[in-house]
Amino acid sequence: MYKSWWKITGVVLVIYTCTAGFLLDVPQLPALGETIRNLYFHVCMWFAMMILFSISMVNAIRYLRTFDLKYDIYARQFAVVGIIFGILGYATGAIWMSFTWADPNNPTFDSFSTVARDPKLIGAAIALLVYFAYLVLRDSVNDMDKRARISSVYNIFAYAMLFPSIWIIPRLLPSLHPGGENGNPALDTKDIDGSMRMVFYPAIIGWTLIGVWITTLKIRINLLKEKKLSSL
Repeated sequence: MYKSWWKITGVVLVIYTCTAGFLLDVPQLPALGETIRNLYFHVCMWFAMMILFSISMVNAIRYLRTFDLKYDIYARQFAVVGIIFGILGYATGAIWMSFTWADPNNPTFDSFSTVARDPKLIGAAIALLVYFAYLVLRDSVNDMDKRARISSVYNIFAYAMLFPSIWIIPRLLPSLHPGGENGNPALDTKDIDGSMRMVFYPAIIGWTLIGVWITTLKIRINLLKEKKLSSL
C-alpha cells in the first residue's frame, strides 16, 4: 500500500479538482465568467504535459549516457502520454476559446481566421506536431539500437523546441490568448484569488500523477512484450 500512495494521491486530487472546480465560487472576471473554471483543466493539463515531456527528455539523455534500452522505452512512453495530455489541453483550450474569444454579437468576427492567425495556438500545434514526428521517426527505424540513438537525440531537439514555440515566440507577437504581455495569467495574483489556488495547484499535481501512473502501466506492458520477444 505504501508504494501506491502517490497513485492514490493522484486519484484523490483529480476527484477533488473535478468536484471543487465545478462547485466552489470563482471570480467573475470580464469576458470569462464561469468559463474560468476551465483553468483547472486546460492550463493544468499543459503543465502536466510539460512535466511528462521533461521526464521523457531526461530519460533520453540517460539512454545516450548508458545505452540501456529501458531508458529509451521510458522516454517514448512519457512522450506518448505527454502528447495525450497536450491534445487534451489543446481541446479544452479550443472549447474555452469558443466561449470567450468568439463574440456572437459581432458579425465581422471570424473565429476560424482568428484562430488560424493566433501565434499561441500555432506554436502549441507546432510543438505537438514535433512530438508526433518523434513517434513517426521511431517507427520508421527497425534496428533497435539505431532507433534508440536517433530518437533520443531527436527527443532532446523536440524538448528544446517547446520553449520557443510555446513560451517565447507567442509572447513576442500580438495574441488574443491571455498572458501575452503580463506572463502566465494563471500565476498572476490579479487573475485568480486564494480560493482558486486551492484547486489550481492540487490540479497540477493530480493530473501529473495520473499521467505518470498511466505511463508506468504502459512501460510495464512494453517491457513484458520485449521480454516475451527475447524469450522466443
